[in-house]
Amino acid sequence: MDEQRITPMSKAPHGRPRAGLSLLALLALLLTLLASPAGAAPQAPAAAAPFKVIAFYNGTWDAAHISFVKEANDWFPRAGAEHGFTYTSTTNWNLLADSTALTQYQVVLFLDDAPQAAAQRAGFEAYMRGGGAWMGFHVAAFTTSAQNWPWYYNQFLGSGNFATNTWGPTTATLHTDHRTHPSTGHLPGTFTSSVSEWYSWSRNLRTNPDIDVLASVDPVSFPLGTDPNQSWYSGDYPIVWTNKNYRMLYANFGHNAMNYATNTPLSSTFASATQNTFLLDGLTWLGTGSTGNPGPDDPISPTAWYSLTSAANGRCADTRAAATANGTVVQQYACNGTTAQQFRFQPTDGGFTRIAARNDPAKAVDVTGVSTADNAPLQLWTYSGGTNQQWKPVREASGRYHFTARHSGKCLSLPAGGGEQSTALVQRTCDGSTAQSFALAG
Repeated sequence: MDEQRITPMSKAPHGRPRAGLSLLALLALLLTLLASPAGAAPQAPAAAAPFKVIAFYNGTWDAAHISFVKEANDWFPRAGAEHGFTYTSTTNWNLLADSTALTQYQVVLFLDDAPQAAAQRAGFEAYMRGGGAWMGFHVAAFTTSAQNWPWYYNQFLGSGNFATNTWGPTTATLHTDHRTHPSTGHLPGTFTSSVSEWYSWSRNLRTNPDIDVLASVDPVSFPLGTDPNQSWYSGDYPIVWTNKNYRMLYANFGHNAMNYATNTPLSSTFASATQNTFLLDGLTWLGTGSTGNPGPDDPISPTAWYSLTSAANGRCADTRAAATANGTVVQQYACNGTTAQQFRFQPTDGGFTRIAARNDPAKAVDVTGVSTADNAPLQLWTYSGGTNQQWKPVREASGRYHFTARHSGKCLSLPAGGGEQSTALVQRTCDGSTAQSFALAG
């Protein structure tokens, strides 16, 4: 078995009684010890034993995956020495079938594959059903034959078969969907991932009641990829998730950029400090059950009224002439504190909201004609549950927000060039600019 371990070590105390210590002093010390009351405070207990992690890998195919495995087998032991866990890596997947061996470990990692033999699969399922914990990366979910192990691919992971991938490997801006989970509680609303190739799946994870999507591709990432024929231009792409019936985490990353001609890595999966925070908090939760100190939910209140002020020009979102009729233009206008510039964000599902107008809360900000085109104008329209009437607020590092339309994945925006006062707000491809960034004030 190819394995490496790191185990916290304690130093034995050094020193010995001085040779010159008198017999009288020794007798006095002995009498003092014998006279100590039985109820004296005990010695401080030893520190709790660290949790143990075992990582399974193959390390035999695709230089990008091999590169990730090599750096994982370097990074995790060093992280364990600092954060209180031991790490063993092995290519012996048959250990999954040995319950005595497997239950010595609190966390199992799959770095670049999943078990193939029936006994290995049965052993892993029993381990998880028995309360074990797991974290998998990238290829650990890849399959085109989910029916051959439906418990793992369809139920446990919930992803089914591989559908598409991006190419070449790039960073992505990730949106933290669930900031109160122990693994994501210290993450910002959005963050930049490390470089990876990204996978999508045949099954919709959002509609699976057992799956909790923790982070997904933010639309400002589009187009994601460098090959126009293998890039993502819009859509919903979960990257990190958990199954609420198990203690588990799956992360889509784990594929480094490579110069294949020289077999040289061009990136590191551990280059994102924020992503590493997720890994360490996730492992702590998996290994100890500790919920840590999760961060707050998104601070937008579903009952408060807010103004939306553009970071680009300081103007506010406004319903033209304070009207409420269907078709009323939603425009930019000098901020004036009136109810025509106040909106409420009422949750629908999947992190989306309807943006209701204060002058008539039955009306919502709506993309005209259900258009998916750039520069489609915004209007008020009676809310009917349409996907063109639902927006996902994404908090930025600045504390401002951008808002993505559910039907198109595009951002609520000033028109190209910024536009003049009283020009309609529009949807445009998300680009991370201040034209799409708004401060909320309640």
